[in-house]
Amino acid sequence: MNSFFYKSLKVFALPIALTVVLAGCSAEAKTNKETVATVNGEKISQEELTETLMTQYGVAALDTLITNKIFEMEAESEGLSVAEKEIQAELTKLIETYGGQEEYEAVLDANNIEEEALLEDITTHLLQTKVLEKVINITDEELATYFEENKTTYEQTEQVEASHILVADEATAKEVINKLNEGSDFAELASEYSTDTSSSTDGGSLGYFGAGEMVEEFEKVAFEMEIDDISDPVESEYGFHIIKVTGKQDAKEAVFEDVKEDVYDNLLEMRIQEEYSSWLTERYAEYDIDNSLTE
Repeated sequence: MNSFFYKSLKVFALPIALTVVLAGCSAEAKTNKETVATVNGEKISQEELTETLMTQYGVAALDTLITNKIFEMEAESEGLSVAEKEIQAELTKLIETYGGQEEYEAVLDANNIEEEALLEDITTHLLQTKVLEKVINITDEELATYFEENKTTYEQTEQVEASHILVADEATAKEVINKLNEGSDFAELASEYSTDTSSSTDGGSLGYFGAGEMVEEFEKVAFEMEIDDISDPVESEYGFHIIKVTGKQDAKEAVFEDVKEDVYDNLLEMRIQEEYSSWLTERYAEYDIDNSLTE
């Protein structure tokens, strides 16, 4: 995930909110005296809201639109475009970053972001990356050097694959254990009992994880278990976990050819961060730009 563009979904909140509000203000210009809020009966009009937004954020918002337009024109001249499958792949990675569909949707809701607007930002990000990639030349020698300097980043630590059933109290945990001992299916019980809604619909599956990714109590037990083992109830701050280990991977030293694509993506991200501002300054000098908010 390119952190230059995706520090957090919150990165999108302000631009998207402004785009929606300002577009709405434009569309409703004929009713700009309309009241959008009242304080003890005193009205705040649509016009006042628009003026405040323009004063506080207008220059930055317009600068973003100009920058996006430059990238669009550069992409067109280079014959570059973004395919729908690329957008969906990036969205999938973003959802995984937030821990799954439910957590991702919660972040969208918390920031009042519509997915359609987010997809537009993802498209912009991918297009900008393609444009900058055309002017950033990364050699195999540079890739090999970057890999050696950051080799530990690409090493595979010991991993455990596990599922769990999370319940609120020990009595319920023991009830689940009894059902497992009687031959009930773990995945079915996870769907029925687990309070972890992000995994319960997938049989309690948590996938593979390394050290430091789970709460300490859970992790300590999971790494000591063998494949197909089911734990006694394990208490953590979230409740009582019943853990089933389904797979293990040993630690493995990184091999350049195996991670070359990831090395390239990371080095490209670093180079973009270094060269973005200077590249954009050069483009601003080349394009005939008329900005009424700054001139």
